[in-house]
Amino acid sequence: MSGFWLTEEQEAIRDGVAKLCAGFDDEYWRRTDETGQFPEEFVAAIAAGGWLGVAMPESVGGAGLGLTEATIMMQAVAESGAGFSGASAIHLNIFGPMPIVKFGTDEQRARHLPRLISGEDKMCFAVTEPNSGLDTSSLETRAEKVDGGYRLNGRKIWTTSAQRANKILIIARTTPKDQCAKPTQGLSLFYTDREKIEAKPIPKMGRKAVECNMLFIEDLFVPQEDLVGEEGKGFAYLLHGLNPERVLFAAEAVGLGRVALSKAVTYAKERVVFGRPIGQNQGIQHPLAKAWAELEAANLMAFKAAALYDMGKDCGAEANAAKYLGAEAGFSACETSVLAHGGMGYAKEYDVERYFREAMIARIAPVSREMILNFIAERVLGLPKSY
Repeated sequence: MSGFWLTEEQEAIRDGVAKLCAGFDDEYWRRTDETGQFPEEFVAAIAAGGWLGVAMPESVGGAGLGLTEATIMMQAVAESGAGFSGASAIHLNIFGPMPIVKFGTDEQRARHLPRLISGEDKMCFAVTEPNSGLDTSSLETRAEKVDGGYRLNGRKIWTTSAQRANKILIIARTTPKDQCAKPTQGLSLFYTDREKIEAKPIPKMGRKAVECNMLFIEDLFVPQEDLVGEEGKGFAYLLHGLNPERVLFAAEAVGLGRVALSKAVTYAKERVVFGRPIGQNQGIQHPLAKAWAELEAANLMAFKAAALYDMGKDCGAEANAAKYLGAEAGFSACETSVLAHGGMGYAKEYDVERYFREAMIARIAPVSREMILNFIAERVLGLPKSY
């Protein structure tokens, strides 16, 4: 970005993604939401366009671009009307493989990344567990050293797209917590085959087309060559991907809020009650104007965080703030859009009820609002740790 404006190349990225997404209309996304059918055609089109490798190194077939460009791409997907049904179908491919990029061996990068970029391999990411939640240092999945590799046992929860993934990036404890100097030590990261892991879908409120799962891992053998980086440093590797993920979630939530706002504005102009369009009433105008202002403010924070990341500067506060602001602004815009539609806001044919349900995702994942506020209070404001 140049100042507050996109460069010509970045504008071309946004326009190219928007043009591709235009081939998948509201009816397409409505159908995936109703049936739970994964948007295979959409993902195939994204892969064919080379977009899955937008932030991957050129040496393995990627575009070699930055978080800013990935953010532009993912926001355009959500804003097209695909919402989180579309964004979540490809989100993990954008920055999920970064631990392999940064800490994997040359052989691992050459073997795995081109297959992810082409869509030939499909990965899922397993971190969260039923008994640990956001407290990753307390996860219970164990990886015991055996001849030729490791044997994994444990459970994971909320693992997205495990039903269709053939590869998994998974973190497990290789050294007991009580034997480590710090609780975040002794965790290791593996990128391995998923087929032998039982995955059970979790019925949920929205984004039916992109499932989340409970994973049951029993005596899974993982070859030594599937260890990413050094044993015991998996938590540190995960940290490198947390800020980009927060930025992408923020931008996607803003994109979702924008398409909801657009629907509401169109409806407010066309819907006539008591002889005048409802958009002429300040009771409709003011909430929509407020939603616009909140979305634009959140968007600036997201792209500030992306720019800092791309410059190699610390962006923890900005990335967390962006995720918080984007999620809240996106949700508020979706809620406002439903209410502006009145009774029709509850009808599936107007799509805004789907946006409203999906808007909850960014408020919950990948980290809660409260933990973000804790981070800012402690790391920015210098207040004592509260937990």
